[in-house]
Amino acid sequence: MTIAEFYASNEWKLCRNAYRRKAGGLCERCAAKGQIVPGAEVHHKQRLTPRNVNDPAITLSFDNLELLCEDCHHAEHFHGKRRWRFDRQGRLTIPPSAE
Repeated sequence: MTIAEFYASNEWKLCRNAYRRKAGGLCERCAAKGQIVPGAEVHHKQRLTPRNVNDPAITLSFDNLELLCEDCHHAEHFHGKRRWRFDRQGRLTIPPSAE
């Protein structure tokens, strides 16, 4: 399975939704700082690769997941620079500054 196929799978969608509920819908990093910010992305702490995408201990384990707000997720992947965004359906959108 490719990484794109994994993110489109029912297993991931069920896991992601269950993790959002478990996290209470709030960004876990912001909550640790006493801030109440809605979570936007269920993030894999250990990045998915073609070598580990078929390992459910990495892809579907709550121990490897973290609910992050958009800002924390972008900071994690892009050092705070917003290169792109995804809408609620998971479709790529281009920020106005990049058009």
